[in-house]
Amino acid sequence: MDITLVRVDNRLIHGQILEAWLPFTHASCIVVVDDEVVGDFFRETVLRMAVPREVEVIVSGVQEFARDYTYSTGQGKKAIVLFSCIADACIAFKAGFKFTKLNLGNVHHDQGEGDKIRCSSCVFLDSNDVECVLSLIDTAGVHVELLRIPQEEPVNALDIMPKSLCHRCR
Repeated sequence: MDITLVRVDNRLIHGQILEAWLPFTHASCIVVVDDEVVGDFFRETVLRMAVPREVEVIVSGVQEFARDYTYSTGQGKKAIVLFSCIADACIAFKAGFKFTKLNLGNVHHDQGEGDKIRCSSCVFLDSNDVECVLSLIDTAGVHVELLRIPQEEPVNALDIMPKSLCHRCR
């Protein structure tokens, strides 16, 4: 599988993925990596219904995905990998899915969810998110960027990282 995009987006499959990222990456497969969706027939069915027939949809749990798929580029069908949260992307990385670039497209902020700091119009991070991102950058050299759609200018996560949430940065 040719992984063209590894993205964190709590909405998983939605308009930006279908209208902007699929055409930009020329992907013919979307892999949804989420432990809750894989066990929810209704949610999985709704996601599959949103996607054009010619695009394959694979739904997998985080550990299963890391065990069964390796990050590669340039071989096989083009695929977009979607995680609903940063923690799941980090878990998959540590379990063997060693990607080199991570796109933070949408990390939401629900009320009552604790202290999150707004890093962009659609990315809100808490201290656990920051630690995960810094771990990927520091220990593995992963490039982490904030980018909603491919037509925008990407922002390097290190340039906007909320230092107040990072235990190492204080």
